[in-house]
Amino acid sequence: MPIEELHGVRVDRLDVDGPAIATDDDTSDLIGGAWSNRVTLIAIPVERLDERFFDLSSGFAGEMLGKLGNYRLRIAIVGDVSEHTAASGAFAALVRESNRGDGAWFVPDAAALETRLADRARR
Repeated sequence: MPIEELHGVRVDRLDVDGPAIATDDDTSDLIGGAWSNRVTLIAIPVERLDERFFDLSSGFAGEMLGKLGNYRLRIAIVGDVSEHTAASGAFAALVRESNRGDGAWFVPDAAALETRLADRARR
């Protein structure tokens, strides 16, 4: 679990090759790891998310984002979600709205996350 400081934010960048994040218990494990490492942002590769995350009718994305927010943890989904936004107007709206805020971001790659954090630090 690589932890790093980026523009004043402790970030846990999850590895692409780890287990899928598919259950409420998986979300709880993320929270526990973040708290024990004093992390405030978890960067999750899109490949690690179970397909249910992208199907908003499953409720998994809302549960996950809500739970992380309740613990005052931010999340960045890192990778290409264009296939999912093209397939679902509701998911596309979630991505747009999330990216307007500060609690959950969808970014195409690690460089975009670093830019986003740098921009936030300048405010």
